[in-house]
Order: sequence, then structure tokens, then C-alpha cells
Amino acid sequence: MLHLTTSPESSLPVFIAGNFNAWRTGEEAYRMKQSAPGEYWFEFQDLQFLPRQLEYKYNRGDWDSMELDVYGNIPPNHLADTVARSPLHDHVPRWMEKGMSYNPAFLPIPNVISEQFEIPQLIKTRRISALLPYNYYESKLHYPVLYLQDGQNLFDDHAPFGNWAVDKKLAVMAERGMGDIIIVAIDHAEAERIAEFTPSYRTKLGTGDGKKYARFLTDTLKPYIDKHFRTLPGREHTGIGGSSMGALISIYAGLIYPEAYSKLMIFSPSLWVAPHIHFHFFNFQEPQDMDIYLYGGGEESANMIPNIRHFKQSFEEQGKAQFHFNLSIDPYGKHNEARWGEEFPKAMEWLFFHKKEA
Repeated sequence: MLHLTTSPESSLPVFIAGNFNAWRTGEEAYRMKQSAPGEYWFEFQDLQFLPRQLEYKYNRGDWDSMELDVYGNIPPNHLADTVARSPLHDHVPRWMEKGMSYNPAFLPIPNVISEQFEIPQLIKTRRISALLPYNYYESKLHYPVLYLQDGQNLFDDHAPFGNWAVDKKLAVMAERGMGDIIIVAIDHAEAERIAEFTPSYRTKLGTGDGKKYARFLTDTLKPYIDKHFRTLPGREHTGIGGSSMGALISIYAGLIYPEAYSKLMIFSPSLWVAPHIHFHFFNFQEPQDMDIYLYGGGEESANMIPNIRHFKQSFEEQGKAQFHFNLSIDPYGKHNEARWGEEFPKAMEWLFFHKKEA
């Protein structure tokens, strides 16, 4: 027997679709019975005709109204062994509405700060964008800020390799009361991306322009953002992050400028480029605490998970500052924007909206 709990506000019917009915939605034979507001149950008949392992998802009539997790992501299939006799209990915190995982009323406000923002440290220009809270112009609040690399891949629906859907994830977070943050998106340098994101010491890719780029972020861009938007400029409210090489430069920038950043969002970092990066940041004049959300997927490379585990261990053992880690490992995670987008709201919640234990 399946027991399901969900939002009690919804009175729509709930159906099950899975490998037992060719994944057809809205079938009356697999309509759950409602026992109370937000509570449903279903009991399979003729178990001998069912697959030994059931795979299934919940829907409210079609795939445009399927179940979602609390972050607005499509969850993995539920699994059940038909031999087991004990009831199964599932929970659906959110539902897709007309094919959308978010409420458009909570979408952040896009703001292209400049198509050609000057980077004096590199004698270049770059597009810089911001996502402001949906109610930014109706409020008088000041907000924490997260600086993210590879801006082209964050919320552009036409990005060639997909995107994180940061705007849509922020809408879900805002609906949950966690939308008070400004995201600053820095476009990468196209053909010169690798050089800008490589630390400025001898690495496996040579000596890069990472220090100049980090100086731009900290000495030029951050003061501009703090001047032109209602921010909370202190390090305790400021984070930096990215994925792959963007994660590597975020580690580098965050740790050579600990007076500016206290939160690092590090997804699938290219630590193979600079495996000893932890030896190159000890300019902490005064030890300062730092929160680091560290994610890696098991299907990215053979060394991804060992590298990030070693990275975490190295910092925990160095003993100067207090590093608070949230290590997230997905054994099946791939190296792509879609997977980083799924991880984004989890990292945001931990870094900015959960009180850390002392």
C-alpha cells in the first residue's frame, strides 16, 4: 500500500504512473483515494502481475502537473519491492503547474548592469548582469550578494549547453520565503575563459590571469555593486561561486580575499588543474570563518569525488580558520548545467538561509 502526504490546500485528484502501466498519466485505475486533506492512499491488486521492482511517480492528471521536490526539481523515480508487504510512505512538497515548476509572480528582476563593464586589471570589458529580488523596488531592504561565474550559463534559456535556471530556482525559493538575495552574474571570457580562471602560479595549465580576475571581482566589481544596489556589503553577507573552472577561480578568489567573502559555492571544481591550491592561500592575517558548499558528481570523472574529499580534508586540517563544509556527493551526477542548477537552491539555502551550528 502507498501512503502519500502533500499540501492540504490542493483538492485535485492524484494518480500514480510507472513501469506497471507504461507510465501513462491520469489513468482512473491508478487514481489514489483521498482520506483527508493532503492525504492519499492506494493499494495495488494482483501483485503477481506487477514488476518485481516498481518504479513510479505521482501526477495530477498529466506530466505538466507532476510531482516536484521542495526546490522545484523533478525528483528521481520512487522505487518499491512488490515482495515487501509493509506500507510505503511518500511526500510531495510541490507540484508542477501547467508545465511550470515555479510561480512567475516570484521571478527575480533581471538587470543588465553593462554589456561592456570595464575590467581595468585585464584591459577588457565584459557583460555583467544582476538578478534582483522580485519585490526589490517595493522594499527598502538591503540584501546579501552572491557573485557567480559563467554568467552566460546561469539563466539564459538559449545557452548552447543549457543553463542553471537560476531565475526559476530563485522564484521557488522566494515563494518559500528565501528570496532576499542579489545574484551578480559575470560572463566568462569565451576563448580566454581558461586563462582568466586559472590561478596565477604554476599549475597544470600554466600560470593564469586568475589573480587579476580576482582583483577585478573584489576591488572593482564589488564596490560598484555595493554603491549602486542596496546590499549588505560585509563579508558575512557576501559569497562567490561557480562550476568547473568557474569553481576553481571562486576558490582562489575567495581564499586570497577572505576579508571580502565568507561563503563559497563550489560545484564540480577543476581541482586537477591546481591540486595543491590549499597551499597558496595562507594570507589570512586574522583567521576568519568560512562556509563552503562543495558538490561533486560520480559520473564526472574518476578523480572528481576523491579530489573534493581531499580538498575538504586539507582545509579542515590546516587549523588556522574555521571552515564549515557542506559536502554534497551525487554518485550519478554528471558534469553539466542542468545538474548544477538542481544543486543551486540546496547550496543557497545552506549558505545564506540556514543558521550554522556553532
